[in-house]
Amino acid sequence: MLNTAEFFDFITSKGVDFSTGVPDSLLKDFCAYVADNSNDIIAANEGACIGIAAGYHLATGKIPLVYMQNSGFGNTINPLTSLTDPDVYSIPMLLMVGWRGRPGVKDEPQHVKMGRINEAMIQSLEIPYCILSKDMAEAQKQINTAFEFMQKEKAPYILLIEKETFEPYKLQSAKPDTFPMSRERAIEVLLEELNDDDVMVSTTGKTSREVFEVREARNEPHFRDFLCVGNMGHTSQIALGIALGKPDRRVVCLDGDGSFLMHMGSTAIVGDQAPDNLKYILVNNGAHESVGGQPTVGFTTDFKKIAEACNYKSTFTASSEDELKEIMPNFLASAGPSMLEINVKKGSRKDLGRPTIKPADNKIDFMKNLGN
Repeated sequence: MLNTAEFFDFITSKGVDFSTGVPDSLLKDFCAYVADNSNDIIAANEGACIGIAAGYHLATGKIPLVYMQNSGFGNTINPLTSLTDPDVYSIPMLLMVGWRGRPGVKDEPQHVKMGRINEAMIQSLEIPYCILSKDMAEAQKQINTAFEFMQKEKAPYILLIEKETFEPYKLQSAKPDTFPMSRERAIEVLLEELNDDDVMVSTTGKTSREVFEVREARNEPHFRDFLCVGNMGHTSQIALGIALGKPDRRVVCLDGDGSFLMHMGSTAIVGDQAPDNLKYILVNNGAHESVGGQPTVGFTTDFKKIAEACNYKSTFTASSEDELKEIMPNFLASAGPSMLEINVKKGSRKDLGRPTIKPADNKIDFMKNLGN
């Protein structure tokens, strides 16, 4: 494995003094080091990273660093083809892309397709790339090649990052938790308040895993829950489509702060469509927890005001178990679309499992529950 500090120092020796990205589990050690030791911006989504990096290059002439997981690489296609490409503005930047779902490496279902087509996508974009070596001397040669290309051609270069490429590094700059309730406990409380006819759409990451585990512990069926194992940032729009298609069923959307921020414009669409049966719950822990705990801007953003500005009919906030228990009945009875923000601390059980139901089977059971 690569020494994280030594690798970062080698990149900065090439003149890189700015980075931006969306944290990735395969890059969590590198991302944590970057967050602690550089001028870094965690962006809302991967396409936005490309825009931020392009702007920094335009302002300084320097080559920026961009990092992400390949699950979000699709968000970069528009700016990579219409902004940074040599046929347009010709803007260099070094992209580090975590390679989830690499063929031959066991991974979760949502990563299999992207992992399989990852190289083909990069090749179709005509962007040169390499698989970063885990040997420091070889990795430095690859970095030298990348910078020679970027400086000459004024175009992006991609480093594909495999699992366990970097040595462990623990984030030092994480802010202490200020809220008493865990996300899993919040999920337990809110599930107690739902009716048998209610359906839920839960966001990707540990949130859906905890929904599944709570249902299992209570011997409750899973067909009322659509568990998003991927498609981060689109949870509210899935819930919107269901709410519009089944106006006689109450639809609860369980989202996270990182997901909300990733495609925040979707909030305006929900407000415009104004489905009375849609209840939006935002569980805010101020972090990209499932990929390393790097901070979001969740605790410096007024989500309630955003929802109100987007024509949500009512908004609520809870920061403790007692507040949540008191608010839930009024929230569920309120005219939709309505929002409930639940502030929680970071962290999850070390033995937190994953859904044992395949995504396709979850879909079938969920649709049957909706009468299809």
